Amino acid sequence: MNNLGSEKIQKIVDKNSEEEFSPMNPPDAYNPPNSQPILYDKLHPLLQELVDEHKLFDKILDKFEVALHNWKSENWIFNENINISFRNFFEFMDHTIPLHNQKEEREVFPFVKRLMIEKKEYNFVNSSYTGIDILEDEHLKVAQAAAVVFNFLGLGSQLPDEKSRNITFQVVFDQGRAIIETMKLHIYREENIIFSDANFYLQQKGNIK
Repeated sequence: MNNLGSEKIQKIVDKNSEEEFSPMNPPDAYNPPNSQPILYDKLHPLLQELVDEHKLFDKILDKFEVALHNWKSENWIFNENINISFRNFFEFMDHTIPLHNQKEEREVFPFVKRLMIEKKEYNFVNSSYTGIDILEDEHLKVAQAAAVVFNFLGLGSQLPDEKSRNITFQVVFDQGRAIIETMKLHIYREENIIFSDANFYLQQKGNIK
């Protein structure tokens, strides 16, 4: 590339870097501009219950993440601690998460979505698509990714060829990390953005409509 082309690109980068929330300077996912966290003791009991469950989820995710890294560093060899962390994670994904998600989707998300639409906080192309739809999509995608992890884990354990087994287990590792990152950001968005609207509604109405 000639110098003129390089200078032109650099000017574009410099210009975009100065603009708030430009592609070259996006907002921090864990510090969104409309973040309004509410103190735990100010939350409605239903939201306190969901936050308590989130704290349990964080602990299980942290242990699963440690187990994943230990498993990889040990060249995909399982030990007792790794087995326990993996088993707890899959039981958690199989039994606890679906009940938690149902609670959110039935008792919190519907009226928060209505509030978002009323406040014009929606997709500019489709006014019926809000942040709630993104959260519901993440519920589904995490469940699907967990199924991939579980199935590939079983598949890899049955493969006699070491190279194929290592490739399969690498997919398990990558998908496992993706689940952890998605769930942690998902929880942050709920507690710091969504639950603000939910708390206002619940405190005003006293119950779910």
